Amino acid sequence: MSTDSERTWQARQFEEHRTHLRAVAYRMLGSVTEAEDAVQEAWLRLDRAGEDGIENMRGWLTTVVGRVCIDMLRARKARHEDLVGEWLPEPVIGASEEAGDPEQQALLADSVGLALLVVLEMLSPAERLAFVLHDMFAVPFGEIAPIVGRTPESARQLASRARRRVRGAPEPDADLDTQRRVVEAFLAASRAGDFAALVEMLDPDVVFRADTGGRPGIVVAHIAGAEAVARNAVLNGSRWARWCHPALVNGQWGCVVIAPRRPIGVVGMTVSGERIASIELILDPAKIPADAARGAADGGAPATVWRATDPAQGGSGEFGMRKFS
Repeated sequence: MSTDSERTWQARQFEEHRTHLRAVAYRMLGSVTEAEDAVQEAWLRLDRAGEDGIENMRGWLTTVVGRVCIDMLRARKARHEDLVGEWLPEPVIGASEEAGDPEQQALLADSVGLALLVVLEMLSPAERLAFVLHDMFAVPFGEIAPIVGRTPESARQLASRARRRVRGAPEPDADLDTQRRVVEAFLAASRAGDFAALVEMLDPDVVFRADTGGRPGIVVAHIAGAEAVARNAVLNGSRWARWCHPALVNGQWGCVVIAPRRPIGVVGMTVSGERIASIELILDPAKIPADAARGAADGGAPATVWRATDPAQGGSGEFGMRKFS
């Protein structure tokens, strides 16, 4: 157990590396809550170990977080064997207006796109750790090997296999203005029930995924292909889209679904080549931040209501249609 003076020094050292450790843990776990738990466990282990023999504090803590995360991933995969529907990562939400907020900036810095996190979730825990630590944080394979119980060459092969899988994730357009324009156009077409416009703005191989927290019958969990996704948007989108408000979701433009009294969902979108290549709808209440509405770029203001008269546009009834400039 550390002395008081040692703990003070360790606490300072730990705080210097907290943002880095949280970034590692979030990429490993895809959950803000679990990432914080992993980082806290690293602090407890540091406190028990003391500073003796630790020459590289950042490296030591990164290794500890990696070990904690791989154990958490294995336990989670066992729990999810009987999960109904899809499991999606916990999103990080923030609007561009909050870029000056240091806490929000740190959260967004920790995040990576939901589509990439979905691919990472398909890897084995060892593959994920080797890829995240080496390819994202430049940790040598010699340091990764003992964490996964392999030789450095085997660890290299794990990262290589993971890399081949990750190449299948859509690459988002770098320009945020382009992303937002496409997302807003998609929401407008969904509200209008415009099938042709929806197909045009979707990538032919687009994939829609929904995480309802294991609750069956709320939405279709997995849809692939532009026409199938557009058809689903026409059938159900007008009901959902009236409550959708653009927001940065894991650093990319998506939206927050805000019912009259509270946020009920988050939608991540990957815009690639000015078309939407993936859509992640998160309806699990446990993954929706209570203050998610603050991240809406329009402040969560209700959409303008219009009445459709053309049955092909949804028949009579009220649908949200936002007016975009």
